[in-house]
Amino acid sequence: MGLLPAKLAALPRYRESAEFAPREVAALEFAEQVVRNDQEVSEECWTRLREHFSEAEVVELMFIVGFQTFASKFAKAFALVPQDLAPQAFAPSPTAEPVEAAVRA
Repeated sequence: MGLLPAKLAALPRYRESAEFAPREVAALEFAEQVVRNDQEVSEECWTRLREHFSEAEVVELMFIVGFQTFASKFAKAFALVPQDLAPQAFAPSPTAEPVEAAVRA
């Protein structure tokens, strides 16, 4: 499970990359427009999304995007390190207070 290195490297250029199928591009565009504060989900984006996903799938995709955004903000606030990943890649900032201390405060 997971992304191949080439696909992960192509993520910043998902719109132009041959690594992503049209369904994936539609989902990524939707996710990007949902999470960016400087954008709204455009009608064109909704149209492309509905070409590839049922209404139930759109709701599920929105839930996943929303949950992952929440989880990311939660982890950032408490300086949590992702499990099963190299700790040095996700080391909290030197000024971050340990979670236990923050929760007790």
